[in-house]
Amino acid sequence: MNLVRSHWQLVLIPVLVFALWNTPVVFPVKVLVVFLHELSHGLAAVLTGGSIVAISLSVQQGGEATTLGGNGFIILSAGYLGSLLFGVAMLLVAVRTHADRALLAMFGLVLLVVAALYIRDLFAFAFCAIAGISMLGVARYLSRDINDFILRTIGLTSIIYVPYDIFSDTIARSELHSDAYMLAEQYGGTTMFWGGLWLGLSVVMIVISLRYTFAGPVRPGR
Repeated sequence: MNLVRSHWQLVLIPVLVFALWNTPVVFPVKVLVVFLHELSHGLAAVLTGGSIVAISLSVQQGGEATTLGGNGFIILSAGYLGSLLFGVAMLLVAVRTHADRALLAMFGLVLLVVAALYIRDLFAFAFCAIAGISMLGVARYLSRDINDFILRTIGLTSIIYVPYDIFSDTIARSELHSDAYMLAEQYGGTTMFWGGLWLGLSVVMIVISLRYTFAGPVRPGR
């Protein structure tokens, strides 16, 4: 009971996200998680010697990162796990630090820079521009508690969404042309093998991050 009182937002937010999963309320956050997925592909390309050509997002909550060069294995593996790492980082910053405004402003700037440099389709450009400007406005003018709540919501939604998406795209529907499907084509194994491996890694990452989040006193959300 004390745990619930101290971390009520961390309990309430996932309940609300699940309850409103297929409604317009959660839609923007789900698209942000897809953005983090595609950005992770792009960053993996850059970090392994390649470059980002374009990033796209769709209203159906799909996305694509077009990259040039880099390590294909790392690039294909980075999407799900990278977006999960971003989600974990946002949650930990919100719970453990007072840097909520700085991180939300940084996220907004990233959205605007990516939109300007790498996005060409209208929906993705409009979404990233509106989300980026909104985050900068919230970081500048609204309270730290509101910034904190937004970061917790994005972080927890990513933590929820990633394992669900891995299971749905690579195990339940292994015939889809997913990251795991392409990895199996290029490097061997099966779609379900790579999906199962990523699912296992994601669960381990989530357990470790939540244990750290709940370990000891934290700055409570209000």
